[in-house]
Amino acid sequence: MSHTGRPRRHLLIAEDEAHIASYLAERFTAQGFRTTVVTDGEAARRAAMSGNYDLMVLDVGLPGENGFTVIARLRAASSALPVIILTARDTVADTVHGLEGGADDYMTKPFSFEELLARVRLRLRLRESDSSVLRRAGIALETRTRQAYVDGRIIQLSARETALLEHLMRNAGDVLSREDLLCDVWGYEASEGSNVVDVYVRYLRRKLGAHRITTVRGQGYRLGGDELA
Repeated sequence: MSHTGRPRRHLLIAEDEAHIASYLAERFTAQGFRTTVVTDGEAARRAAMSGNYDLMVLDVGLPGENGFTVIARLRAASSALPVIILTARDTVADTVHGLEGGADDYMTKPFSFEELLARVRLRLRLRESDSSVLRRAGIALETRTRQAYVDGRIIQLSARETALLEHLMRNAGDVLSREDLLCDVWGYEASEGSNVVDVYVRYLRRKLGAHRITTVRGQGYRLGGDELA
């Protein structure tokens, strides 16, 4: 926790040039952020889909999947993670491609860290103002109104259904055990024979579509399937 009592924002830095990655990590850490560095496109996409980060600073020229592909796949999976592209590609065509492809901002190298920091803080403020809406795995959840938007449909949820879906969405792609869900969503330890989690998963499947929540035998439940792989 920061000195203000708020959790430190966690930035994902996708950059394969070691000196730039270490510079960014060091400077952002000095500004009170947590940072994680990944060095290829697939690792960037997988980390971005984990729900563990508040914003990604993304280089275009990554090994494997390039940055444009990473963003396209994130947005196709309904990830709303803010992404700032930081790249040496400075043509108008590249900038337009990046922004129209789903990036929230586009900066070129060489760059001013102070300007990048200002843009990161702006994107985080904008995200906070829309923090009641979650987007993962083709679902948009409005937590204040308890409404989900799926395939053009508006679905009304109960308070407990909303809480369970929100937890699954914030951990999209991860397998969550029944015991963890009972503790995190209901707030108490699992009692032997309790099936309340299974009951509410059935409710959500009925409303959202059975394929959206996967049962992992012997382990628990996961929101999203192959589209998050």
